[in-house]
Amino acid sequence: MQKKQNKKQGERLIALLPYLIAFASGILMGLTVAPVGAWFLAWIAIVPLWVLVVTSAKSKNQYPPAFLWGIGFHGVALFWITGIHPMTWLGVPWLPSLAITLFCWGFISVLGGVFLTIWAAVMVRLAGQKPWLRILIGTAVWCGLESLWSAGPLWWSSLAYTQSPHNLVIVHLGQLSGPNTVTAAIVAVNGLIAEGWTNRRGTEGAERISSVSSAPLRFVNKYLTTAAGLLIALHLIGFILYSRPIAQPPEAALKVGIIQGNIPNRLLRSSEGFRRAQENYTSGYINLANQGVDAVLTPEGALPIFQRNLLETALVAAVKEKGVVAWIGAFGERGDSYTISLFTFNSKGEIVSRYDKSKLVPLGEYIPFEGILGKIVQRLSPLDAHQVAGSANQLFDTPFGRAIASICYESAFPEQFRRQAAAGGQFILSSSNDAHYTASMPFQHHAQDIMRAIESDRWSARATNTGYSAFVDPHGRTLWMSGYNTYETHAETIYRRQTQTLYVRWGDWLTPLLLISSGGAWLVICGIKKLNTIELVL
Repeated sequence: MQKKQNKKQGERLIALLPYLIAFASGILMGLTVAPVGAWFLAWIAIVPLWVLVVTSAKSKNQYPPAFLWGIGFHGVALFWITGIHPMTWLGVPWLPSLAITLFCWGFISVLGGVFLTIWAAVMVRLAGQKPWLRILIGTAVWCGLESLWSAGPLWWSSLAYTQSPHNLVIVHLGQLSGPNTVTAAIVAVNGLIAEGWTNRRGTEGAERISSVSSAPLRFVNKYLTTAAGLLIALHLIGFILYSRPIAQPPEAALKVGIIQGNIPNRLLRSSEGFRRAQENYTSGYINLANQGVDAVLTPEGALPIFQRNLLETALVAAVKEKGVVAWIGAFGERGDSYTISLFTFNSKGEIVSRYDKSKLVPLGEYIPFEGILGKIVQRLSPLDAHQVAGSANQLFDTPFGRAIASICYESAFPEQFRRQAAAGGQFILSSSNDAHYTASMPFQHHAQDIMRAIESDRWSARATNTGYSAFVDPHGRTLWMSGYNTYETHAETIYRRQTQTLYVRWGDWLTPLLLISSGGAWLVICGIKKLNTIELVL
């Protein structure tokens, strides 16, 4: 009796093992980003999932492991979302705040699981195909799914950002076809390793029987050798791009100062918060102007007031006095609604351009399913008006030429930067407020901005409310980065550039190429199989 119970327990453990392995390997992928930053795990973390999906093709439970992998990766990588709780400073009671937070975190994690399940469903149907075809199609489908997800409002954790900011050499592949180039590299290397393992297991019996024991070993090594060769080759290509000198002509120089105001969001609605904002940004501006900067950049919502009230502030009065250009984060107006905007004030203190945030944060800046959730949270902002998104095709002209503008969440959307760079944007101005979260989120945000600087081959100035503010060169090297939850000012010289990478010119050409080529290869192989079947019948 005891033996039967032990046997049943053992069978249960064996049945659960694929799920545990998939979930654990997804967690490993989640550890590649801040706060852990174990970027090297990305090159092996898909291997267990790939092996499980391919080897369990005849099983009835082949999809759930992939679902758990997606939850493990996105759940760990996006754990910082829980930092929005508690939202009592916005008037949201503690318990509803917890429910909203868990819903946000859980929904995005589950969405990641759904996309991985779709990928697994495709891979299961390729179990009888040649390994090279599985690798090609598996890579193409993964990139296609990431492109599909990034076209929506809930995008952040691509495979590509697992390499930023630590492996800048491989991130340079983004100059070729955007972040999906890095994603494709990671998936392909993982696929080769997995196929090496899968086919090794398939030849174990033959290895024991065969008198020529070296034959299976050669068969196995071709996958692992190819994986190693591809990994080295991709890093060599990245290193060549990384090693190119950056021209710094004096006439293109622009000395930019940034102010990190360090105003806690819980004070945004209060008169004390506005007083501190006025004081911190005005004194910071004067300090930087006295250092001889050409312009000063402030964070998203630095002055949480409408455009019509900006001219009455001490900060704009200082701009008129000092004559130094300022980019000021505040709120624009559009009828009865408002936008989160970045305004350019020229040396006379006049507004000469405006950029409106076009990618809004779900729940943070607009309410999905407003009919349901709107009863709990009216809106998570210090204003009573309704927030709207800016146009997707804005251009941001400044007294120093056209800039690439980004406000907060937009850093996760490379197409925003690519389009502006293609339209003549010469440098990046990134303005953000990450004060709701723990330090891991702004560090991931900084990693996103590094990728955008590399892909567009532009210098970047990033100003945040509480950190991390930074300056980044076109190779993704951080020239300076602020502390966290500190008030700081800093000036750095950046350079305007008009170069265009392949990605800026052609966009993400790699993903459609992979999808078309893999689909074509699959059709050709299926056609050959049908012809062979007909010949056998005849």
